[in-house]
Amino acid sequence: MPVALSIHGLKKTYANQLDALKGIDLYVEQGDFFALLGSNGAGKTTAIGIICGLLNKTSGSVEILGLNQDTNANKVKRLIGLMPQEFNFNPFEPIEEILINQAGYHGITRADARIQSEILLKKMQLWGKRFDMAKSLSGGMKRRLMLARALIHQPQILILDEPTAGVDVEIRRSMWLYLKELNSQGMTIILTTHYLEEAESLCRHIAILDEGLVIEQTSMKKLLSKVDQQVLILESSDELPKEITANNFSYERLDDNSLQVVLESKTNITDVLQALAKQGVSIDHVRSAQNRLETLFLCLTNKDA
Repeated sequence: MPVALSIHGLKKTYANQLDALKGIDLYVEQGDFFALLGSNGAGKTTAIGIICGLLNKTSGSVEILGLNQDTNANKVKRLIGLMPQEFNFNPFEPIEEILINQAGYHGITRADARIQSEILLKKMQLWGKRFDMAKSLSGGMKRRLMLARALIHQPQILILDEPTAGVDVEIRRSMWLYLKELNSQGMTIILTTHYLEEAESLCRHIAILDEGLVIEQTSMKKLLSKVDQQVLILESSDELPKEITANNFSYERLDDNSLQVVLESKTNITDVLQALAKQGVSIDHVRSAQNRLETLFLCLTNKDA
C-alpha cells in the first residue's frame, strides 16, 4: 500500500529543554484508519502540530503522500485537514462564512466554497443554522462545525484530535458513522482520543506514544490479541438456575438474570454459550465488561488503573 504518512527520527525540544519527541518513527498507509494514543504529555499534540506544519521540528523528516514537508510545505498543507481539540473559530462569525473563509486559505473560489459548504453543513445537520453565529451553537454542533471546516478543502488525510470530547453518546455515534463512511471512500484518517473504545471501534492500526517515544505500533487486531482474558456480561430474559456447571470458564452471578464470565484467551464464547444451552440456560445478550484496549494501554505505559 502507498504510504500516507512517513516519519523518521522526529525530535522536538522546546525552549525550556523539554524533549517532547525523542526520535519517533511512524508509518500510516494510505486509506488507513489509524489511532495515535498516549496519555497527557506523551507527545501526541506535538506530533500532530509538526505533521500539520503548525510547529517546527528540531530534527527528523516528515513525508506526506511522498512529499517532503520541508520542500513542499504548501502542497502538504492542502493534503491535510485538521480538526483540533479546542474550538478555534471566530464565535461572532456565521457558520457558513467560517467554512467559506477557511476554503479561501486553500485557494478555493468563493463560489466553489459555497457549494462545498452546503454539502458539508447538510451532512452535519447544520444547514438550517448556516446564518447563525458560531457562539450560539451547542457543544455538539460546534464539534460538527469543526469537522466540516477540516473537510472544506477535500483533504486526502484527515487528522482528528479528540474529535468527540464532551459530546453526548448519540452525537458521538453519528460522527463515528460519518468517519467510517469517509474512510470507506478512501480518506486516510488519523485519530487521537481518550475514549479508548472509540479507537477500538474505528481504527485498524495503532501507535502508542509514551514520554515522547513510540512504544508500540501494530494492527489493532494483533494488539488486542495480547489480552490474556476477556470479561463478558451474559444476560438472559429468563431467571438463571441456582447451579451452573462451568468446566471451561469461571463466572460470577450478578443478579437473577445475568452472569459475569471470565474467558481465557483460548476459550471461545460460542463454547460457553453451547455449554450453558445444554444446561437449559438461554442467553439473549452478550456484552463486554471491560475495555480491552484500555487494559493493554495501562499495561504498556505502566500506568496504574
